[in-house]
Amino acid sequence: MQLDIVALGEPLGEFNQTRPGEPDYRFGHGGDTSNVAIAAARQGAKVGYVTAVGDDAFGRSFLELWQREGVFVGGVKVDPTAHTGVYFVTHGPDGHEFSYLRAGSAASRLGPGDLPRDVIAAARLLHVSGISQAISPAAADAVFEAMAIARAAGATIAYDTNLRLRLWPLARARAVSGAAMALADIALPGLDDARQLTGLEQPDAIVDHYLALGCKIVALTLGKDGSLVATASERQRIPSISVAAIDATGAGDCFDGAFLAEWLRTGDAFAAGRYATVAAALSTTGWGAVAPLPQRAAVEAALGRGAA
Repeated sequence: MQLDIVALGEPLGEFNQTRPGEPDYRFGHGGDTSNVAIAAARQGAKVGYVTAVGDDAFGRSFLELWQREGVFVGGVKVDPTAHTGVYFVTHGPDGHEFSYLRAGSAASRLGPGDLPRDVIAAARLLHVSGISQAISPAAADAVFEAMAIARAAGATIAYDTNLRLRLWPLARARAVSGAAMALADIALPGLDDARQLTGLEQPDAIVDHYLALGCKIVALTLGKDGSLVATASERQRIPSISVAAIDATGAGDCFDGAFLAEWLRTGDAFAAGRYATVAAALSTTGWGAVAPLPQRAAVEAALGRGAA
């Protein structure tokens, strides 16, 4: 099966607080690369996912979700000896806060020898992230191996730094994600993470840093201020649109999935940046990581071009 995108990482069951200060949680699905896979599929890309889930209610729920969303699950391993991770999202005056129960999860046990090489090699693009590597040393090695498989098959590699300091210390995150980013074609960092990882403050300096590592495209997300997309010869600051935002969970993942799907469709990094910036804004208008991920028609309408 020829796929446009294969993502690798850890899915997490999500319990999202719907009323700040109240013990009222809505169940959903999360995990950065799973969100990216679904976001890309909703834009019309042919997507597969590589991971391991537990033989439990959460793992079965994910398998049903991916199949419902049209995400190929031939690269998903079911581990009867481990659990599927979960996390909780609470909301307050300073934004959203995450609490995780993921130690020893099935995905964290996935190592290089567990990878479905044929699935990875069948993709035009491999997407991985800092979280994909931070969950365990075995997972970090699996990401590097997946990148090697994709490179040998002639695929493009995209990497989102997605820094989570609860998972690993900053020094290790800088070393591992820096080495991975040097192997990537498309860099998808967020501004706050990139500032910590690079020690640089200004967006243009951060973009220059990742271009210097060898990335051909850098799409730096700037939160409500939009994004900065750059190649070696050009860069554009792309403003966001005004929306009634209620929950930013998964907005960066939505950007990644929409950007990669649109870049594969058009070959234009700046058109992909404009498209993804709008998609990410729309994703903040509902609760949770997956439910608000927009379909292509909604993004096209918000861009003012009509449905594609």
